[in-house]
Order: sequence, then structure tokens, then C-alpha cells
Amino acid sequence: MTWPNAFSIGIAGVISLLAASSTQSLADPRMDNATLAGRLRVGLFLPQYTKDAATGEFRGVGAHVVSLELAREVGRRLNVSIQFIGYRTPPEVVACLKVGQCDLGIMGVDPTRATEVGLSPAFMQFDFTHLVPPGFPVTKVTDADRPGVRIAAIRNHASTMALARVSKHATFVEDATPEGAFELLRSGRADIFSSARPTLLDYAPQLPGAKVLDDRYGVNLVALAVPKGQDRQLAYLSEFLAELKRSGWLKRTIDGAGLKGFEVAP
Repeated sequence: MTWPNAFSIGIAGVISLLAASSTQSLADPRMDNATLAGRLRVGLFLPQYTKDAATGEFRGVGAHVVSLELAREVGRRLNVSIQFIGYRTPPEVVACLKVGQCDLGIMGVDPTRATEVGLSPAFMQFDFTHLVPPGFPVTKVTDADRPGVRIAAIRNHASTMALARVSKHATFVEDATPEGAFELLRSGRADIFSSARPTLLDYAPQLPGAKVLDDRYGVNLVALAVPKGQDRQLAYLSEFLAELKRSGWLKRTIDGAGLKGFEVAP
């Protein structure tokens, strides 16, 4: 770029040109869907977030504090605004990506989802386990997989998909939301509740004497998702996540949120 003479355009003009150059350097042609529109539409699974009634601002619950900060960091790098769009169930977020109403999603990694959307490398992980009510004879994960045991689970959630691959004998009783699945347990329509450990730790105090098991039946890997076939976007996001891991940004954000049991995904 050939810079005009500073005296011919004035100092203010030079500053303006520098700012424009800096903004352009943040853009990446692989993310033109966002940079050309000036905004990045991010689909969220609502039970994992809260929305301020006064401001409309989304806040993450537990690990999803990190997910929101990560999405905002993508927006900062691209110099675009972030538009969060809430959906009641994970399949609705997948559908949002498939029909082009969302540019980005945040979800657990699962082979079945990889057939419908493009998934980045995982950026964070935590485990799946069971919440057991007082008096029920289950002390480790393998105890739950037997005939007659009814497991409350979240329909189409990564924790449920993982459990279905290893469970041979128990019966699943499902609901679309974590709150509904927990209510199945509390009302006696299920014997245990299976989900991500942070979710179960949040619900355990509502059922006095209940215990979250120490062992696990799977690990939840959290990744960014884009519409299927958007390989250039995935390449950009993969490089972006690798940089955040190398720089320590992800670990600092997890630690800063005060999260227990969460790790940067390898």
C-alpha cells in the first residue's frame, strides 16, 4: 500500500487510514459469511444459558461462561458483532445451522452430529456420570446398567448419545430439557439421572441426600460447529482454537470462571 503524504491529508487522515488497515487485517476471507454481513449469528442451547430480562444479554451457566467468551472472541478477531440466538433443544441448533439461519454453534462432539454439521477440534472437556437419589443401590457407573433401571436422560444430548453406546440393559426415559429430565427422577418416574457432571452438581441440592458418582461413563468434548461443507470456515476456526490453547487464553478463561473439573481439550 502506498501511503499518501501526511501533510496532504492531515494527521487525522493518517490515523483513519491506520485504523482501516488494522480492521482489514482482522478479516479473513474464509469467514466472509460473517465479515461481509458484519455479524456472526451463534446458535445456543438455551438451558445452558440465562438471558437478562432487562438487557437481553446472554450469560453462560457453568462451563458455558467459557463458550460465550469464546464466541465473543471470534467476533473480536473478525471485527464483527455477535448475535446470539437461543433454541430449546440441541437438534434445533443443528437445524439452525443446516438451514443457514446460524453461522456458528457450540455443542458436544458426537459422531452422529458430525454427519449433519462441521465440527471443529474440541476446545474444552468434562465428564458424564449419574445422579443417584438416596437409598438407590448404585455406587458406580457400571451398577446402573442392569435390567429394570430407568435412566432419566436429555433427548439428543451428547451425554445421552454417549451412554446409549455403552448401555446394554437399562431403560432410558427421556425429556427434551435438563429440567424435564431431572423432574423424571424427582417424581419417581426414573431411578437415576445421567448427564454432564456440572449439570448434575447443579441439580443435586434439589434432591436432599442425592449423590453424583465419582466415576464416569464418557467425556464431553465441546466444539464449535458450522454448516456442513464449510471447510474453509473450519480451517480458520481450527487455527483460532489452536492459538488460544498455545497462548493460554483458554486455560485462563476456564480458571477465571472458577470452574471445577473442566479442562482444555487436548
